[in-house]
Amino acid sequence: MPTTFREIQVSLGERSYPILIGEGLLEQAPELAALARGRQVAIVTCDTVAPLYEPRLRAALAGVASALVTVVLPDGESHKDWPTLNRIFDALLANRFDRRCLIVALGGGVIGDMAGFAAATYQRGVDFVQVPTTLLAQVDSSVGGKTAINHPLGKNMIGAFHQPRLVLADVGVLRTLPPRELSAGLAEMLKHGAIADPAYLAELERDMAGLLRCEPAPMAAAIARSCEIKAEVVAADEREADRRAVLNFGHTFGHAIEAGMGFGTWLHGEAVGAGMVMAGELSRRLGMLDSAALDRLREAVRAARLPVAAPRWPAERWLELMSVDKKAEQGTPNFVLLDGLGRAVVRKVPEEPLRETFEACAGPAG
Repeated sequence: MPTTFREIQVSLGERSYPILIGEGLLEQAPELAALARGRQVAIVTCDTVAPLYEPRLRAALAGVASALVTVVLPDGESHKDWPTLNRIFDALLANRFDRRCLIVALGGGVIGDMAGFAAATYQRGVDFVQVPTTLLAQVDSSVGGKTAINHPLGKNMIGAFHQPRLVLADVGVLRTLPPRELSAGLAEMLKHGAIADPAYLAELERDMAGLLRCEPAPMAAAIARSCEIKAEVVAADEREADRRAVLNFGHTFGHAIEAGMGFGTWLHGEAVGAGMVMAGELSRRLGMLDSAALDRLREAVRAARLPVAAPRWPAERWLELMSVDKKAEQGTPNFVLLDGLGRAVVRKVPEEPLRETFEACAGPAG
């Protein structure tokens, strides 16, 4: 077994599954071998990750799967669309994969979302496993069963809830992440602390230098705590009827940034970083968050080497982009706000403080 190994359970009755966190899980994960045994297995990955990790995962599965194919997709958020999704279906159909097949998502959040959506819809639903290779995917997108592709008018607007059977978070793969990708993952970790656990937020602030160096001990502990927070929320509200919406702190603004700049221009975590500062500013303007807490949040985002200023757009542009957010109701967005650090609430807001927030958080002109 891996030398450092943690297990967190996502409790969803018959759809429950474990999240395994440790070193060496690509090669030594009997849970994955047990799921793959005697089944047709498709590894879905991207052209950046495939040379690094696909041979190791393939070697681990080759002796147990009845058939094994790899689907390599182009990397990046700009390819999270129908044509790219169809490449997964093309491979499954060409190789005559049946309803007992297993899809294994090897990559970041884009690959996890697309492979999961393919699994949710191929022959009306097949099993899949998440093997996230970015920090953002390990602490957020691989957990909870949200799968989707983008539409030119909105991020993740076409998708399905489909829980994985297993999540394998191999901490060792994070050492090959570019610094920008590592920081993007830290955004989601800061989000978990801000909405649910101020003590965890303080640990992230204290350990930020080590996390940016990807030191194994603080990184494994932080990933585990983030996964615990998300697992607790998902178990209480699997399909985002109410409580799960708090996990979207910073995302209403962040998704607007991603769509408005063109998907892939800002990384998801970068947009969420700036989005959290905007949500914090809006919370302050509504009398919910004091200035000291907002300053602390902003500095934590800055320390993670994430943007703290948003694009300078007219208010009408912001409102247009946010009107197609998944959390919008009849074109009116809902916002996740902070009623103090560690206490998140979801509500509609008046337009005036929202417009003031756009201006207060905008970066320099040009």
